[in-house]
Amino acid sequence: MIDTTRGPVTERTYAFLRDGILRGRYSVGSVLAETVLAEEMGISRTPVRYSLSQLLHDGLAEIGPRRQLIVRGFTPERRAEILLLREQLETLSVARACERMSADQIDVLRLNLLRQRRAAGEGREDDFIDLDEEFHLGIASGADLPLLEQFLRQLRGFVRLARLGAPRPPQVLVQVVAEHEEIVEAIESRDPETARAALVSHLERSDYVIAPPAATEAASR
Repeated sequence: MIDTTRGPVTERTYAFLRDGILRGRYSVGSVLAETVLAEEMGISRTPVRYSLSQLLHDGLAEIGPRRQLIVRGFTPERRAEILLLREQLETLSVARACERMSADQIDVLRLNLLRQRRAAGEGREDDFIDLDEEFHLGIASGADLPLLEQFLRQLRGFVRLARLGAPRPPQVLVQVVAEHEEIVEAIESRDPETARAALVSHLERSDYVIAPPAATEAASR
């Protein structure tokens, strides 16, 4: 059940359902039934209907074989497309951030890195994933291209959904923090070439975030 006293019901319903998909509470391939969800959350069907429509528009849900709305699965081809788009957009973002990001915004990234290290050291994977997303979107914000930031925010949802079920051992999280540190240092040095190279290297080593093909293929059938 969601708290309907803290902001517009429709916005909170959408946020609740989106978060549930990205955290795996609603598994890939599971049916998103309007009536059932409304009963579970203790609200009317109207905000649920709107939220499901928005999830469909965002690409986090799709129409299943029986014309039911289901949580989206990813084929190998779609995962490859996500990785390609992510690299293209984020390299543009980080290069632009080298030119436009303020000292205060860089300080925010460094604070994020401290929180990442703590989460990695304590094995808090869910918190680490939240911080990882915050880090990359922070760079996009510093690039001062609002439309690019919007595209990346939607793309990060795909990345997060596709990473469900992938192993994330602690040593990998520690390595990710080190790679993020290299990116921040390049931004702070106002060195777009080094920043792009560090980001590409990071993304190429981050294939661990994408769930194994067998899991997502089976779910999308």
